[in-house]
Amino acid sequence: MNASTQTYVVNPGGELHGTLRVPGDKSISHRAILLGALAKGTTQVNGFLESEDTLATLAAFTDMGVSIEGPTNGQITIHGVGLHGLQVPKSPLFLGNSGTSMRLLAGLMAGQAFSVEMGGDESLLRRPMRRVIDPLTTMGAQILATKKGTPPVIMLGKQRLQGINYTMPIASAQVKSCLLLAGLYAQGTTCVTEPAPTRDHTERMLAGFGYSVKREGQRICLQGGGKLQGTFCEVPADISTAAFFMVGASIAQGSEVLLEHVGINPTRTGIIDILRQMGANISLHNQRQVGGEPVADIRVCASHLQGIKIAKEQVPLAIDEFPVLFIAAACAKGETVLTGAEELRVKESDRIAVMAMGLQALGINAQPTPDGMVIQGGKMQGGIVINSHGDHRVAMAFTVAALCAKDTIAIENCANVATSCPNFVNLAQAVGMSIQLNGSE
Repeated sequence: MNASTQTYVVNPGGELHGTLRVPGDKSISHRAILLGALAKGTTQVNGFLESEDTLATLAAFTDMGVSIEGPTNGQITIHGVGLHGLQVPKSPLFLGNSGTSMRLLAGLMAGQAFSVEMGGDESLLRRPMRRVIDPLTTMGAQILATKKGTPPVIMLGKQRLQGINYTMPIASAQVKSCLLLAGLYAQGTTCVTEPAPTRDHTERMLAGFGYSVKREGQRICLQGGGKLQGTFCEVPADISTAAFFMVGASIAQGSEVLLEHVGINPTRTGIIDILRQMGANISLHNQRQVGGEPVADIRVCASHLQGIKIAKEQVPLAIDEFPVLFIAAACAKGETVLTGAEELRVKESDRIAVMAMGLQALGINAQPTPDGMVIQGGKMQGGIVINSHGDHRVAMAFTVAALCAKDTIAIENCANVATSCPNFVNLAQAVGMSIQLNGSE
């Protein structure tokens, strides 16, 4: 049976209890492969997320001549080839569903001596690339894409890049990282100014690989022509995946869950801050530094959530978590208002439209706006089938919704959950969710 037919069938109600360690952080796993490949010497990575997205990045570098051992139980060993050691791939790089792979690699490939084509699945071929193509072109890159500025993308080699001062029109960690990676190959200094803080894993990891990065306020700069040195990387558990269990434990009365070794980078903790503002009972324990990233064990106990107006400055700090935050809002008392989140419309799906349709089908008053949503908390019904539109975070969000629903919820097109959390069903069952996977091979 085709994997695209995968359906989650989730029975209503229940409580969540237990201790979980969710898979490794996807953003950090991508960057560990990328920088490890460009470094001199060997890089050891522990806690690597073995998902379709990260494996697409790994395969891309294998295709360009980088020797990578693993992954085995979350461990990989990368034998780096240096900044100028990549080889011409024999065929176009296929990046699956991974927008992160595409945008980060665009920056890297802009500085190579050879040309390369990058493509992916149907979803990726709809993702906007103009936001990285335009500034890279300003640096001297030559890039071919569709008239709409979508993949496939062809990076023409042997271009001389020049450092630029670029102010991003919207906050995006992927755009920032793309330009910093291109800056490694550019003459002079590349500076990126972000309108609001975004995840800073690239900057932290560049420093961990021995590359000097300077930050002044919202401006991040680096000088081209340096070197990366192989190192050891410890990947914390992904807060974006932990978010589903944080919301689940918050809305299912009687629940208590401990999530271990979760990354709490301050550019990623919007989910914690927003839930706490809604009245969630969340506490951090055993806070520590691992591989340059702050981590903690997160305890979540059930509470009675209240609707809030989410501040615009919090949006970039929780951009991937809004599908499940919409579920929290639907279970909260009163009104929740989100603005300034137009970025959600160009993710794996139009997450504003898709989540609003699903919530409305469940009987919730959810009104989409151009840049967000207005949600009135209420009673979720069930007994329906929801189309996830192949979006992993939408699929997992509506799974959590069943905890507060009156009847069973079936979620279609769930195969892409494997892009970020391949063992989601097992994790959900382990803490008490009544979920079954139908239609798998």
